Amino acid sequence: MPPAFIYLASQSPRRSQLLDQLGVVHQLLLPGADEDSEALEVVLPGEAPRDYVQRVTALKLGAALARLRRLGLPNTPVLCADTTVALGNVILGKPADAQDALRMLAQLSGRTHQVFTAVALGWGGRVAQTCSASDVVFAALEPEVIARYSETGEPMGKAGAYAVQGRAAAFIARMEGSYSGIMGLPLFETAQLLRTMGAWE
Repeated sequence: MPPAFIYLASQSPRRSQLLDQLGVVHQLLLPGADEDSEALEVVLPGEAPRDYVQRVTALKLGAALARLRRLGLPNTPVLCADTTVALGNVILGKPADAQDALRMLAQLSGRTHQVFTAVALGWGGRVAQTCSASDVVFAALEPEVIARYSETGEPMGKAGAYAVQGRAAAFIARMEGSYSGIMGLPLFETAQLLRTMGAWE
């Protein structure tokens, strides 16, 4: 029988909203002040984007499961996800500042890039993982358009310096893959993962 709820170990409000869309009852299981979650996102030399996002997601799940045990919380499934944007083999993470956001958006202008979102689920000593890959084609963007978008603040905290569900939707000429995966949680793959582990029906 599926559990009454799952834990979502993510600070992303979009992932929580997407689970709500599926009707998956969940609670947040967030890192404590003593945890350095950003340190888990360091890219290893020569690491391919898909390998990177899967490794980081597995590390985040491991940290979340340790947190669950440390806090003495109920043994219920824990879901983690991580999204990365890649231009070829170059990983575009979250911009460090507004100037970095401008640089990333200029790189994406008029080109096709990939968005990888890995999802991992741990429960009762078992772990399962999946990864969604999508292609996104940006129209050619004038520097002033990029500057105006950056000034909205939307690029900050977003992989690749944009949010598909926000104003950047106007930049996307075409996409192939999972729209929800580009947002941060591929719903089809996540639903399959939850069902495979008996965590949802």
